Amino acid sequence: MINTVHVSDIGRVRSVNEDSVWTGLTRHGYTLAIIADGMGGHLAGDTASRLALETIRGELEELAPGLTGDELKDALLNAVIKANDTVFEQAGSDERYHNMGTTVVSVLMGEQSGCIGHIGDSRAYIIKDGKAAQLTEDHTLVNELFKNGQISQEELGTHPRRNVLIRALGTDREIQVDLLPIELGPGEVLLLCSDGLSNFVSAEHLGKVAGLQEISLEERADRLLQLALLAGGGDNISVAMLEHQEEAAVPESKEWDR
Repeated sequence: MINTVHVSDIGRVRSVNEDSVWTGLTRHGYTLAIIADGMGGHLAGDTASRLALETIRGELEELAPGLTGDELKDALLNAVIKANDTVFEQAGSDERYHNMGTTVVSVLMGEQSGCIGHIGDSRAYIIKDGKAAQLTEDHTLVNELFKNGQISQEELGTHPRRNVLIRALGTDREIQVDLLPIELGPGEVLLLCSDGLSNFVSAEHLGKVAGLQEISLEERADRLLQLALLAGGGDNISVAMLEHQEEAAVPESKEWDR
């Protein structure tokens, strides 16, 4: 059984929440989680993230039961590509939206395994034994510079162009989506987040808080959000968490906005 929770907060600096987040079940029982962090200014960022989320969710809602891992991967990829088409076409049809785009990190799961799809710098972490391991790779300029040996790991968080994306959804006709398999063991947590969390809360603290099994998944998500706010809340903050629990209880799916 997979329990889910999601939460989003505007933060302490921005005037608009350009993040969109959702977790829940599709019609035939697949677990789906989506975070999209929009960009483009004015109304464009929140429009891009909303369109991406709504398109992915709509494309996957009626998935047939009993799909294999490869079929889930293909379905998620096709949904993200469809979302790219939707955002790109909307950006080209209205000058108010011509610069818009969005990150996406999404997971589609069967009973305990599935696939993560990712483009941009929103992240997925696996939480095991109170430790967080990053699963996704940031599609940012500074990460490319780091991989090429041009900057140090310490400079990743301070470089003046650290927020520049080299890949995003909706900015180009064709996109490259990273796909990776995921399996959740008992007690393990999959954490998805926008950079409003990961830029302000260390992986060490993410692991410690998300791994606190003595409190509810909802409480853990709220604590993570509060940590980001205490660190300044310099961006919109979105969190989605999935936990594999063996107890025969009714799955929880919670959301709240501030």
